[in-house]
Amino acid sequence: MRSDDALLLDMLIAARKIRRFVTGMTVAEFRVNEMVQSAVIRELQVIGEASRVITDATRVSCTGINWRAMAGMRNRLVHEYFSVQLEVVWKTVQDDIVPLISQLERYIPPDLGITE
Repeated sequence: MRSDDALLLDMLIAARKIRRFVTGMTVAEFRVNEMVQSAVIRELQVIGEASRVITDATRVSCTGINWRAMAGMRNRLVHEYFSVQLEVVWKTVQDDIVPLISQLERYIPPDLGITE
């Protein structure tokens, strides 16, 4: 099993990838770009899966992170893939990814030496 530090790092890397994938893109461009849609959805699944298996102690210590929402998004993307609403994915990316990156960066141990 991965450590909580590794899971937090997985989440941060996935969130940064999402931000990079959609930088400069409009919602209209996102709707027609299947490759970016797939990449973003995959990274949202990574974030959700990591948030689902992280320990309760880490959840409590990492305040301000909506663990339940991330796990819920992952469950919808995985189990209800046939009805994914791209507008919801886009809104999540636009509203939640940058704040999540900021939150996660506070909890990544400095010895991991992670820089952008």
